[in-house]
Amino acid sequence: MEWILHVDLDQFIAAVEVARHPELRGKPVVVGGQGDPQQRGVVATASYEAREFGVHSGMPLRTALRKCPDAVFLPSDVAAYEEVSERVMAVLRELPVVVEVAGWDEAFLGSDTDDPEALARRVRQTVRERTGLECSVGIGDNKLRAKTATGFAKPGGIHRITEREWMPTMADRPPDALWGIGGRTTKKLAEAGIHTVGQLAAADRDDLAARFGPTMGPFFRVLAHGWGDRDVTATPYVPKSRSRETTFQRNLTDRGALEGAVRQLARRVSADVVAEGRPAVRVVVKVRFAPFVTQTRSMSLGAPTSEADELETAALEVLGRFELDRPVRLLGVRAEFAQPAPSQPADEA
Repeated sequence: MEWILHVDLDQFIAAVEVARHPELRGKPVVVGGQGDPQQRGVVATASYEAREFGVHSGMPLRTALRKCPDAVFLPSDVAAYEEVSERVMAVLRELPVVVEVAGWDEAFLGSDTDDPEALARRVRQTVRERTGLECSVGIGDNKLRAKTATGFAKPGGIHRITEREWMPTMADRPPDALWGIGGRTTKKLAEAGIHTVGQLAAADRDDLAARFGPTMGPFFRVLAHGWGDRDVTATPYVPKSRSRETTFQRNLTDRGALEGAVRQLARRVSADVVAEGRPAVRVVVKVRFAPFVTQTRSMSLGAPTSEADELETAALEVLGRFELDRPVRLLGVRAEFAQPAPSQPADEA
């Protein structure tokens, strides 16, 4: 039988930092911003020791400091994480599997094996011996179930979810237990009387389409059934977007200053777009108001472009869609690339 394994490196960024600084092993480590919790910034990742104090990704560094005063704070080092990620993926490609990179710290493996658990153990052992990193492995009969299984495997374990185990495992869980459904959608589903994955799977397709749109509504039901893509390809990982953001050490209230910051971010993003070699089709602006309320606005471009002037103009137009009536602590600009249309889930076909 063809199996799909989802490999997820445990606490990846923190683990890379601990590997670089062995004296930090066993200590609470928080990575993010410039590594100074007295400055503004957010947590990129936290070691398991720090998570025990309630520290999590996206949390302000100052909040992390209050929750875990003894934590070691380190700045983000993107180049180092990319280098280690490439090394891990190269190790995975030496195994008898097809490797589809899904991000810095995760990949799907395709294999026609009679014993997926034995393969998963081999994956964990090989990654540990060759890179010093630990990983969790989810096993499934499609990508969605494999990735979901990884959540049950963490940290450092192996778990299997197939069609047979899907509903017994997931039916009573909230919708945000599904890959692709977040807290906001879960709240809207609750307003519709849908509180569990099982209820979502049983929901009427037309009702979901009316509430959430003709594409996303039925897609939520697809997720609830555990239907998903079964194809694992060795196509190189292609980023969906490029983004830049900046956290201001003092809140900005002047509109001219905000526009100037957006111009600078858009120029940096445009350079990233040019380096990527693919034009952008959409521009997104993120604004984080004080104390910590984040909003995003976006617009599709009239035609794909890599031109800095056009991306800057679009970013300024999107900024104009915000009510800038409160102090701003963070601005971000993201350029999104065109994505291939999703294929029909194999289980539903």
